Amino acid sequence: MSERIRLRRSAAALLVALVTTGSALLLTACDPEGDTGTAAPSKAADSPAADKPSSPAGESSPAKGGGTLNRTAGTKLTVSTGTSTVLMDGKSVDFGTVVRDLAWSPDGKHAAFIDGSGNLQTSDPDGSHKTVIAKAPSGTTWSHPTWQVYGPDEPHGAGTYLLFTADDKKALKLLSVEAKANAKPEPLHVGDSESQKPLPDTGNQWPNSAGPAGMTVYANKNDGQVYFHDVIGRTNGGVITKGSQPAISDDGEVVFVRSVSGHAHIFAKASEQGSKETDLTPDASVDYTEPVISHDGKTVAFRGPDGIYTVPAKGGKPDKITDTVGLPAYRS
Repeated sequence: MSERIRLRRSAAALLVALVTTGSALLLTACDPEGDTGTAAPSKAADSPAADKPSSPAGESSPAKGGGTLNRTAGTKLTVSTGTSTVLMDGKSVDFGTVVRDLAWSPDGKHAAFIDGSGNLQTSDPDGSHKTVIAKAPSGTTWSHPTWQVYGPDEPHGAGTYLLFTADDKKALKLLSVEAKANAKPEPLHVGDSESQKPLPDTGNQWPNSAGPAGMTVYANKNDGQVYFHDVIGRTNGGVITKGSQPAISDDGEVVFVRSVSGHAHIFAKASEQGSKETDLTPDASVDYTEPVISHDGKTVAFRGPDGIYTVPAKGGKPDKITDTVGLPAYRS
């Protein structure tokens, strides 16, 4: 058995071990940050025609997302702001186009994002070599892309895909598309469960994949549950816990959002069987949302109302990394 398949099956086993049937804490009726992607940018960022002329792709400039604090250097943490600039490596990099919901390929060499026209694009890390993967149909909003990469030793062969959420005002669905120019998105079959209850096909949003095993987690708005998706494992779908806006580390640890006493908190659930859920922000007096976990599983970054924070994955005091508000992501 190849190492890649072994890792995938190991990750699948870890996620199955996370599955739980309930929780004492309940999720609020809707996601803290809305239905699908990041909080809506300003009107100027909504329309490319309204954007001011930007610097050439890759040029460093002051952040357009708000603040002056930028401690991203050496952290591998990036922050997309819904403008053309992305915070990374202690700088603000101008991609030359609106960047929303930025996600990095597993090798860190390519970015995927939703542009100002609502279309799915990829580029190099400095914003160069942009490629339009697919254009969103009129009346449909795309959000939160994530990479899913398969090697040649896997049953269905090698391939690089992007998963994302599509909202046509009637239903939320997950779509999958090959990461090449002018590709055709297809509905993602979320898989089958060993239980008698079928997995929901609609209401799904916020997919996130990570690691050499390419495991994916996502949330369902209708039932307030976090699910896992695995196209290789024998059990290729199921509930993990109550929550929203999930993200997964390379070794299978999951972070997510859940409401506690009227505020959105960040929770973590380790991959070990029988592990407990840990509230990483127990003292929160504001909403903390959009968590992401570093590739080594040691640090969790998340969004606050006044910037981006990090906290140790085992718990600790939140540390403010930037006062620029946006969507955090880790680049390998």
